[in-house]
Amino acid sequence: MAGIRALNLESVGKKALLIQPSNTSTEPEKAVQMRMKTAQSSEVRLSQSKSMVLQEFDPTLKTMQLKSEDLNVAKLSVEGKKQKKSWSLMWTVLTPDQLLFYKNKQETGLTPSGKSETIQLCGAVIEWTSQKSRRKNVFQVTTCTGSEYLVQNDCYLTALKWFNAIRKNINSSTKEEKGLQQRSNSTEHLPRFRSSSSYGSASPNTKQRNPSHRRSINMFGSTKLKHSASDSTDKNGVKNRLKKFMTRRPSMKTLQEKGLIKDQVFGCHLLTLCEREGTTVPKFIQTCLDAIEKRGLETDGIYRVSGNLATIQKLRFVVDQEEDFDLDHQQWEDIHVVTGALKLFFRELPEPLFPFSFFHPFVEAIKIKDHQEKVDAVRKLVQQLPPPNYAIMKLLFAHLQRVLVHSKKNLMSTQGISIVFGPTLMWPSLDAGNVAVNMVYQNHIVEFVLIENRNLFII
Repeated sequence: MAGIRALNLESVGKKALLIQPSNTSTEPEKAVQMRMKTAQSSEVRLSQSKSMVLQEFDPTLKTMQLKSEDLNVAKLSVEGKKQKKSWSLMWTVLTPDQLLFYKNKQETGLTPSGKSETIQLCGAVIEWTSQKSRRKNVFQVTTCTGSEYLVQNDCYLTALKWFNAIRKNINSSTKEEKGLQQRSNSTEHLPRFRSSSSYGSASPNTKQRNPSHRRSINMFGSTKLKHSASDSTDKNGVKNRLKKFMTRRPSMKTLQEKGLIKDQVFGCHLLTLCEREGTTVPKFIQTCLDAIEKRGLETDGIYRVSGNLATIQKLRFVVDQEEDFDLDHQQWEDIHVVTGALKLFFRELPEPLFPFSFFHPFVEAIKIKDHQEKVDAVRKLVQQLPPPNYAIMKLLFAHLQRVLVHSKKNLMSTQGISIVFGPTLMWPSLDAGNVAVNMVYQNHIVEFVLIENRNLFII
């Protein structure tokens, strides 16, 4: 029958008459129609396709809800700005394209303003992490705007269930968004392709291209060519100006006379620095040794322990830029910063404290087996050093002798000091040869000079 289809079951002992109106089939037909291509917009089709996959619908939230449960949540950053990590137990609700966090379950019935946090899943990234928290079963959700959230549950199966569900929704929402963009892009370019002569005449419903639009494209092409030509002209002009600047730039001496560039302390040759200051020992070395002897001789691991590198570089900048510096200032209270700056000064020298021309003679002298002959050979080399090198070496090794006097408290020995100052005070001019062998000789020479300090220098 067209209107009503009926079954009479009286023959089998049942009095019920089952009637199924034909309009009851409209709901399945609508579901089928939602899967068919229609003239509706892509947004309507997207919402219809989502409605067929959802498991439940909460009218109070006005959104479609897949999962909801108490989870531990911590916010790491919001749009790239770091936040203080603090774990909170949140009522978590998962929808096809959002992850919602509420303070408790009762807030889910409130207006959207009652939401504590909302994460957009489109374009988000989810991954397990064990480095950002000591808790177990932790995964991180990062949105496309740079916000980061940690989600955790003590039960591994629960955390795994949420991880898989969120990842599935991220993938589906991202794919749908890309599909919408591709369809919108294809519809934008469709009239242009149809109007092309290679595809035949356009259909009656297709809008003709505006000739003025074609003219604007041609005009744009011509302006682009003109821009390229002007751009090349500008480049040539910049090159010419740079050449003039290089030829007219002031000399280093002029900049120093005007005070724009000050003479450096670190990296300056010892002879040049001493002549500039009018001394045989640079002021920086003398000031560092005085500060160390004043408050650091008994410090555990003196010269062996490294100071804060950033503070050392800051001290270096102050010494290079300012004539007066006070090592008793609070910011230089760590004695390891002062010792680190002193060692850096020696390492930055263009030529080490033991000059390049003396490296191999010192190595040959240290190989002598007879002790007295060795002392005489090393003393002869020490006496031949340039005046600034001799004065600095005499002052430095006398200071290191005073460091050894407090060896029971600072736990430094002659061998330990030689290991620290060996490669700091001397190295060959070229990197040729065995580096390990050279280091052994460097340590032995510094240790020998330290032990025989009174016999090598005129006191």
